Amino acid sequence: MSVQTVHKADLIVINGRVLTMDAARPSAEAVAIKDGLIAAVGDRATVEALRGPHTKVIDARGGSVVPGFIEAHMHLFSGAAELAHLQLAGVHGFETLRDAVLAYARSRPDARILVGQGADYTILGAERVTRHHLDAILPDRAFLMAAPDHHTYWANTKALEMADVLHGRELTPGNEIVMGADGLAEGELRENEAFNPVLKLAGEGRVRLGLSTGGERDPMPSAEERDGDRAIMRRGLDWCARHGITSVQNMDGNYYQLELLSEVESEGDLICRVKVPFHYKNFMTLDQLDKASDMDRRYHSEWLSSGLVKLFYDGVLDSWTAVMIEPYADRPDWVGEPLFSPEEFKRIAAEIDRRGLQIAVHSIGDGAVRAVLDGYEAAQKANGKRDSRHRVEHIELTTAADIPRFVDLGVIASMQPPHPPGGMSFPLEPTVSRIGRERWPYAYPTRTLIDAGAHVVFASDWPVAPIDPILGMQAAMLRKPWADDMPDQRVSLQHALAGYTVEGAYAEFMEDKKGRIKPGFFGDLVVLSADIEATAPEDLHEVRPVTTICGGKVTYQA
Repeated sequence: MSVQTVHKADLIVINGRVLTMDAARPSAEAVAIKDGLIAAVGDRATVEALRGPHTKVIDARGGSVVPGFIEAHMHLFSGAAELAHLQLAGVHGFETLRDAVLAYARSRPDARILVGQGADYTILGAERVTRHHLDAILPDRAFLMAAPDHHTYWANTKALEMADVLHGRELTPGNEIVMGADGLAEGELRENEAFNPVLKLAGEGRVRLGLSTGGERDPMPSAEERDGDRAIMRRGLDWCARHGITSVQNMDGNYYQLELLSEVESEGDLICRVKVPFHYKNFMTLDQLDKASDMDRRYHSEWLSSGLVKLFYDGVLDSWTAVMIEPYADRPDWVGEPLFSPEEFKRIAAEIDRRGLQIAVHSIGDGAVRAVLDGYEAAQKANGKRDSRHRVEHIELTTAADIPRFVDLGVIASMQPPHPPGGMSFPLEPTVSRIGRERWPYAYPTRTLIDAGAHVVFASDWPVAPIDPILGMQAAMLRKPWADDMPDQRVSLQHALAGYTVEGAYAEFMEDKKGRIKPGFFGDLVVLSADIEATAPEDLHEVRPVTTICGGKVTYQA
């Protein structure tokens, strides 16, 4: 029995199949929480002895009780805003798309621009979407829709005209307005600089600032606008709690997001622990990292923190904006354009590391992954080796030579089980053809990195994929190879759960405070509707969170 000296508990969970993720006591029947911390873990009788007249009792009814899920890569502000957008996941074919757009348009007669998200690159089959397709659906109102990865948008002519990009504009490397033979934009917009002018028409500029520029609101929002932005944040936090999430590692950020969340906290509504980074963009200079250091100093509590710098090194495979070592299989003269040169990134990484901050870099292609690992190695040589826990985000393609470098450099592999094509969220094409058969064995190498000894943390990248950690666990456990001779990248239930708990805690230097159900740890846990150890992986999606507890308080109850 693991128990601290305690009078009476504030909350106890009984009759559960407790998976503690604590090697010293892997399982238990009950948990007690006092003053926001786990006070006891053990058998029902011993924990019930801590029950007092005011103790809240939750009966798990034989369901699993697990540590609160830690979402290690997501976009809280924009994801929450997009809950109100047209959802196009699973929509295929022109007629189905037309019907969905027209119905959405009728429901929002006064919207300046209509925005959809989750449109597959193959939503029209082998034919790539153009403004002409969208004009045939909605010629007189501005319409814009995003690919699931949010690295490509498609706009109709009205939207392109309103944003003044129909005739193109000059962009920095890694961004593209696809132009037609007629000298006009075709409607496909690749990366932030290309689509931000159109997306701004939706009036959600503040929501995307932490992603698009890393800058601050200008002009200052009115009191009414700020109230609306806090409401968006609350919507996102509620969505997290509904899915059993108790900690969020946001992957875009600025002061404004921290200010909003701090205001939400002061009103007693911060129901998830949130880490917000400083987003360093390729147009910035090193002195602007002073802001990252200041964010770390000002926000460093167990509920709201910073200390992380996020960067993008490349784009995504499906739009040929990921950076490759060798050319794309279906575009043999192209390897993609990095958002930073390798030498520039080395200088940036060394400076961030010198400041004692953690780094997380979006790196999709094998060329990007290698350049980022090279940057981390350069930082170690410049500043000396420390427990930096720098991160590589996504790793959709790498090489045999770079796998052991994750362990050698102490780098965290941040991966998203919903992302591999043919699994949970995305179709096989066009991604597998972009990669090419010879490179398939090192695509989305989850199990390969785990077996190599790397720390692998799981997440959804919401709103790129559904936020649900249980669906992510299922995807990680059921993943199928694209060919018989490919490595088996499936993981066990234990590894899947660890990716959303203990590894998430490790990724934010909090492995002694969260990620396990253990006395003295934060009172963050989730009660599930069934015993996941007794549930076949194929049926795991039927298991739902019924109670989410964060800091000893119930934040969601089914």
